[in-house]
Amino acid sequence: MLPTSAAVVALLLAPAAEPDAKQVEFFENKIRPVLVEQCYSCHSAEAQGKKKLKGGLLLDTKAGVIKGGDTGAAVVPGKPKEGTLLKSLRYEGDLHMPPKGKLPDAVVKDFEAWIASGAADPRDGTVASAAIDVEKGKQFWSFTPPVHREPPASTFKNPIDAFVAAQWKEKGLTPAAPADKRTLLRRVYLDLIGLPPTVEEADAFEKDTTPDAFGNVVEKLLARPQYGEKWGRHWLDVARYAEDQAHTFGVRPKNQAWRYRDWVIKAFNADMPFDRFVKMQLAGDLLPDAPADPFDKFAGLGFLGLGAEYYRDAGCAPKADADELDDKVDTVTRGFLGLTVACARCHDHKYDPIPNKDYYAIAGVYVGTKLTDTPLAPADEVKAHADAQAKVREAEGKVNKAKDAQKKLEKDKKDDKDAIQAATDKVKELTAEVEKLKKAMPPAPPVAHVLSGNGPGMKIMVRGNPAVLGEEVPKGFLQVLPAEAKPGKGFDRLALANAIASKENPLTARVIVNRVWAWHFGRGIVASPSNFGVLGDAPTNQPLLDWLAVHFMKNGWSLKWLHRQIVLSAVYQLDSRPDAANDKIDAANVYQWRANRRRVDVEQWRDSLLSVSGTLDSKMGGPTFSLRDANVTRRTVYAKVSRHEPDGLLRLFDFPDANATADKRVTTTVPQQQLFALNSPFMVGQAKAFATRAEKLGKTDAEKVTAAYRLAFARNPESQEVALAERFLKLPTNKDDKLTRWQQFAQVLLASNELMFVD
Repeated sequence: MLPTSAAVVALLLAPAAEPDAKQVEFFENKIRPVLVEQCYSCHSAEAQGKKKLKGGLLLDTKAGVIKGGDTGAAVVPGKPKEGTLLKSLRYEGDLHMPPKGKLPDAVVKDFEAWIASGAADPRDGTVASAAIDVEKGKQFWSFTPPVHREPPASTFKNPIDAFVAAQWKEKGLTPAAPADKRTLLRRVYLDLIGLPPTVEEADAFEKDTTPDAFGNVVEKLLARPQYGEKWGRHWLDVARYAEDQAHTFGVRPKNQAWRYRDWVIKAFNADMPFDRFVKMQLAGDLLPDAPADPFDKFAGLGFLGLGAEYYRDAGCAPKADADELDDKVDTVTRGFLGLTVACARCHDHKYDPIPNKDYYAIAGVYVGTKLTDTPLAPADEVKAHADAQAKVREAEGKVNKAKDAQKKLEKDKKDDKDAIQAATDKVKELTAEVEKLKKAMPPAPPVAHVLSGNGPGMKIMVRGNPAVLGEEVPKGFLQVLPAEAKPGKGFDRLALANAIASKENPLTARVIVNRVWAWHFGRGIVASPSNFGVLGDAPTNQPLLDWLAVHFMKNGWSLKWLHRQIVLSAVYQLDSRPDAANDKIDAANVYQWRANRRRVDVEQWRDSLLSVSGTLDSKMGGPTFSLRDANVTRRTVYAKVSRHEPDGLLRLFDFPDANATADKRVTTTVPQQQLFALNSPFMVGQAKAFATRAEKLGKTDAEKVTAAYRLAFARNPESQEVALAERFLKLPTNKDDKLTRWQQFAQVLLASNELMFVD
C-alpha cells in the first residue's frame, strides 16, 4: 500500500496530459523565474542539503510542488482555491510568502492563471541541468540550413503539388476535387486583397475559359493596392502594432504610429525583398544604402519604436527597463527567427540551444536605446520649424517676465496707475507678438516613432533580476546561428539585422515562408509559426518547407513570388468538402487533401460588409479612425489599435492582444458575436445601404433578391432561396420594427455564414 502522500502525488501526476507549448512557455516565462528568485533559497534540494528547508516544501520539481509540505498540497492543478502556494502568495491566513514582502499583484495573478489552467510544469525529477551543448544543438532540424530538394516524381507541374501528393500516396489519402470557379475566385480574392469579388469580376471569370484565366486574376490581385492592406495587416500582428500602451501614466503619446502601418503596407505593395524588409525595421537608419526619403528610411523603425513602455514609479525604473528590453528581444527573435529566446532571460533555455548569455548578447544591442520621434521632412524644413519654435519660446519668455514685472508693480506700487497700465499694455503687446509668431510657423513636420541608438552591451541579470548583476556579455548573436560580424563592441543593430536577414541563417526564410503558408491555409507546415524550437511542432513536410525557403531566397526574397507558387498550386485550389475515408486517416487535414473552410478574420468580415453594401471608402493611408463611429466606412486596417482600451468589435471577433507578438488568430464562437450582427448600429447602417443598392437592380421581388445574392455572394440564388425570400418580403411589418422587410432581408444576408466564411 502506498503512503497517502505518495498516492496523492501519483494520482495527480499520472493522468495529466502533456502540457502544450504555450503552457510550458507561460511556466518558463512567468512562473519558474519567480520560483527560482523568490522560493528556492528555502524550498529546494539545495536548501535541503544546507539544512535550510522550510516547512518540508520542495518547489524545484513538479512532484515537490504537487506533494506540498507540512501544511498540505502546495498546488492542486486546475483548482486555484485549493493548495497552500497561492494563499501564501496572497498573504492569506498565517503563511506569508515570501516573508520579506508580498509580490506584485500581477505576479500573483500569473500564479493564479497558471494553476487554473492546469499548473503545467515541464520539470522532471532532476534539479540541475547540464550545460547547453550548442554544437549538438545545431543538429536539430531547424538549425540546419535548408537545402534544395528535388520534387518527387509526379504528374503535377507545381513542385508544391508534387511534395504534397507524395504524402497523400504515403498516407493513403485521396485528394478532394478541384473547387468550382465561384468558390475559388472568392477564396483567392479574400486571401490576396481581403475583399470579395464584385459581380462583374465573378461573371468575367466564369466566362473566361482560357488556361491562364486564374493566373491572370492572381496577377491583377497582386498588383492592386489592396494587397498591401491585406498582407500588411498580417505582419502588424507579428509586430504587435498599437498606438498606445497598456497603461496611461508617464508615457509619451504616439499620435503618428500609423506611419509605421502605412510603411508596412507600402513595403508589401512594392514587394520589398523580405531580407530588406527585415533590415529596414531593425536598422533602416544605419544601412549604407538607406533611402534618401526620410519616410522610407525611418518609418520602418516603428517595429520596435512602437514597443512596450512601462510605468516608472518610485524604484520601478530598473524593472521597467528590463521588461522593455525583454519585449524587444522577444519580438525580434520570435518575429523573425521563430525562437523563444526570451525564455533564456533568467537561466539557460531549458529546451533549445540558447544559453543565458545569448539572451544578454542580443539584449546588449538594445540596452540604453531610446524610443524617440524622428522628423520625416527635409532637413531645411525641420530646421525652419525648430527655429520658429525657438522664437516662440523666446517670445513667451518675454511675456512671462513682463507678467512678473506687472505683478510686482501691482504689489509694490498699487497707486502708480500709469506704470501699471504701461506694464499691462506691454504684456498685451508681447502676447500679441507670440500669437503672430505662432501663426507664422510651417506646420510641425511629420514624425516617425522609432528606436534609436546602439546599446553598449550589458551584464547578465542574475535570475533575471536587474538588481543582481553578473558577468559582462559581449554584444552578439545566437551561438547556434551564423553571424558575419564578431561579438563585441562593434556588434550593433545593423550587425544583428544582417545576421537575421542572411541567406546563411537557416531560420529566417523558413519562418516567413511558413507564416505565409499558414495565413493561406489556416495551418503552417510548422503548426507553431513563432516556435521552431524543440517545444514547437515538427514540420509535417520538411522537404516542401525547405524547397520553398531555398527558392524564396533564390527569387529575391519576393513574397509575391511565394503567393504565386501557393495559390497557383492544385493543393490551394481543392474543394473544402470532407471525405469519410480520408477523415479516418487525417481528420485534421494536416496533409492538405482538401481546403480548410475558415471563418474570415474581423477585418475581412467588416470590409466585406462595406464592399457588399456599396459603402466602402477606398482611401488609403493616413491617421486612424475609431470603430466606435458606425458611420466611418474605411477599411478596418486603418482603425485604431489600442493596448490600453482594446476596441470592443475587434476584441469580440478575436483580434490579437497587441501587447505581444501574435503568430495566429484564434477563432471563438460566442453569443455576443451574433448579437452584434443583429443589433449594432454599424450592421443596421450597412443593411439599409445594401437594401437600397439591391432594390435598384430589379423590378420584381425575385429580380431584387437575385441581385442581392449576386452582390453578397457572387452567385445566383437557388429557386427555393428566392421563394423563401419572396414569402418573407410579403409579410407585414410589426409596429415595433425599425427596419423595413427589405432592410431586414438585407441584414439576414449580411449576417449569414456564407459571408463570414470562406470555402
